[in-house]
Amino acid sequence: MVEFTLPANSKVKRGRTYKAADPVKNIRKFQIYRYDAESGENPRMDTYEVDMDTCGPMVLDALIKIKSEMDSSLTFRRSCREGVCGSCSMNVGGTNTLACIQATEEFKGDIKIYPLPHMPVIKDLVPDLTHAYEQYNSIQPWLQSDAPAGGEERLQSPEEREELDGLWECVLCFSCSTSCPSYWWNSDRYLGPAALLQAYRWIADSRDDKTDERLDELEDSFKLYRCHTIMNCTNTCPKNLNPAKAIAKTKKMMLERR
Repeated sequence: MVEFTLPANSKVKRGRTYKAADPVKNIRKFQIYRYDAESGENPRMDTYEVDMDTCGPMVLDALIKIKSEMDSSLTFRRSCREGVCGSCSMNVGGTNTLACIQATEEFKGDIKIYPLPHMPVIKDLVPDLTHAYEQYNSIQPWLQSDAPAGGEERLQSPEEREELDGLWECVLCFSCSTSCPSYWWNSDRYLGPAALLQAYRWIADSRDDKTDERLDELEDSFKLYRCHTIMNCTNTCPKNLNPAKAIAKTKKMMLERR
């Protein structure tokens, strides 16, 4: 029988437990993935007992409290606290989300927190997004027009502007891409839901004159067509967007121009 095992230094071990100060009645346990590549040690799961009576309602509030009061070495990204920057994306309770808009009360029992899955980890809850941003850059996410602006606005009708709803709101947290099995196995060539939603955002923009060129760039068996409409991307998006729909519309445009 074939036996598969993980490399020795990748096995997640049990870590430390940080107890809440007595007397505390409303305790919530957070199990958090810890990893420091520079230490050479295995990743571990540390447990923190948090006094929820002195903590805000969101997962990010708990992380900030842990870092400020219990363990200053805990590392994570955060910025806006309002779900508009995408910095605090992570896997909470088995779902990719934004920690700043994810309420702790929506979970039962201990809350397990990991970095975004299938991404290289820099430290703790901080994934390396270099490759994801290179893919985003490859779709040329800026307005391209043959007509000079002439110092005036490029106008759209209300109907044309409405076509961008559900696209421009993306905050590039990459929760969708890192929930996609096709992206897990083919991220070297498949652009993933986040980049493809952004690509369609410019394809659908009536002010952009490079639709054909943008579609030509996506005409590839991997860049676009590795999407198998699994729908994980849409189900996990913390902004309630629909990357799968944007990808489907792009595929439809590919067919219509043939």
